[in-house]
Amino acid sequence: VGSMQTSGSKPCSCPSFKLREVASMYFTMIAVFLVILVVALQGSAPRGSDFPYKVPLDPQGLLELSWNVSYPEQAVNFQLLIRDLQFGLLFGMSDRGEFENADLAVLWSDGRNSYFGDAWSDAKGQLHMDSQQDYQLLGARRTPEGLYLLFRRAFSTCDPKDYLIEDGTVHLIYGILEKPVHSLQAINISAIHGGLQMVQLLKPNITVPKLPSDMKTMEIRAPDIVIPSKETTYWCYMVELPEGFPKHHIVMYEPVITAGNEALVHHMEVFQCSAEFDSFPTYNGPCDFKMMPERLKYCRHVLAAWAMGAQAFYYPEEAGLAFGGPGSSRYLRLEVHYHNPLVFEGRRDSSGIRLHYTATLRRHDAGIMELGLVYTPVMAIPPGEDAFVLTGYCTDKCTQLALPTAGIRIFASQLHTHLTGRKVVTVLSRDGRERQVVNSDQHYSPHFQEIRMLKEVVAVFPGDELITTCTYNTQNRSQVTVGGFSIQEEMCVNYVHYYPQTQLELCKSAVDPGYLHRYFNLVNRFNDEEVCMCPQVSVPQQFGSVPWNTFNRDVLKSLYGFAPISMHCNKSSAVRFP
Repeated sequence: VGSMQTSGSKPCSCPSFKLREVASMYFTMIAVFLVILVVALQGSAPRGSDFPYKVPLDPQGLLELSWNVSYPEQAVNFQLLIRDLQFGLLFGMSDRGEFENADLAVLWSDGRNSYFGDAWSDAKGQLHMDSQQDYQLLGARRTPEGLYLLFRRAFSTCDPKDYLIEDGTVHLIYGILEKPVHSLQAINISAIHGGLQMVQLLKPNITVPKLPSDMKTMEIRAPDIVIPSKETTYWCYMVELPEGFPKHHIVMYEPVITAGNEALVHHMEVFQCSAEFDSFPTYNGPCDFKMMPERLKYCRHVLAAWAMGAQAFYYPEEAGLAFGGPGSSRYLRLEVHYHNPLVFEGRRDSSGIRLHYTATLRRHDAGIMELGLVYTPVMAIPPGEDAFVLTGYCTDKCTQLALPTAGIRIFASQLHTHLTGRKVVTVLSRDGRERQVVNSDQHYSPHFQEIRMLKEVVAVFPGDELITTCTYNTQNRSQVTVGGFSIQEEMCVNYVHYYPQTQLELCKSAVDPGYLHRYFNLVNRFNDEEVCMCPQVSVPQQFGSVPWNTFNRDVLKSLYGFAPISMHCNKSSAVRFP
């Protein structure tokens, strides 16, 4: 039945097993082979090193998926451990985790024989055998742990019923068959126990860098606070490094989440304060500028950024993130974004970030830069849109001014929107032509945001442009969604990790507010309902009174596509480049 190839290593043979072809069925002249699995009753589990990536599919851990990626063969090799096999299961992929219009591998039993096949579900959830069998069964092995099922799937199959596996998030779906079924068509999707797990299937072929022997750790965590009983809270806590703390390089960091609060901690960042001030006040409370000391606004240099779904983050061997030493502030600000939609009361939290750092400095200092849209209500998405596009620019003028002649190297990226984000992509443009995709996620989910190492380092030179485009779906909203910090508002951000570090920390844009004012004037001229233009009325209130007919939607799209932009080309001290 062949061997499985792991990228960059020797082929590994599949465990031995017996396969007997049992029958062939003919649907409209197309032969579809269903294979009986005759599973050996004893044997050892496949080696874990052959499948480096692993994720539990269900909350109980009964289904465990491991996989590897073969870029030479453009295929993913899957190993599915089923700990408690009943009468089969469904495993597959769909656009956003739905069981309708899904691409599925199905294992089912009629109580006597077991069958495996490639299937698809239609818009009503009815299963059909695929005329082109692209889930290739490689083997099966029963062990004390459970049944191991091995199969493979090409990234692209040229089958219109199949899911195209591409970079970015993949929504995996599973369903457990609890009763025998006599045919594939007899499986009722709505009645089966199933679920969803999001993963990045096409992991980059990068080895984890060797960590230094003199590595130390430091935890920057909220000091056992009570999470406020409201939907959105940004909590700030000031930390002071020891007196005379020398320059170190952060080589890796990871989240530390208080058990039970995994669903409440939305994202966290550690900022270093500006060195222009000798001291900063202590603070532990909401990051509300009315309550927070004014000086804390000057703590904006990002040291670490984590968002829900991300794992530990490693720097490449030639770079580390500098902190400590002369010219570097000893003051750090932890910011934790709590998302508490059920308004729990009295929840205590000590979440934060664990930094791993070394005194043995690496060749380059690394940095983090924000690309995309400024957090402002002038960028808005009308209600009822299925794919509304907004674009933020890091312009050639900004990179010309702020980047060194030899350029910078982007090695990782974290895409970020709030709840209505569906796609995010950043492209590099040079001399007016798109040259390279920096990062793209066509199945982006706001509930699965991780910092991803790039497959290849992207070189950016002075005069290059970085264009970030976000696509939103507001079909379940009746009111306009404006840009801003609240989870119900929207963002469009790409945090790029690069080296060597520059002073440029934020390179983002928004539509020119003067042109938005002209838009509201136009809406007033063409509509019976008045949009109040008084100076005391805020932009969100003005958007809120726009009647969202086709004309007003189309003119807003045109405005965002063609109107001049306001550019933010900012240093970490919150000062703009001239």
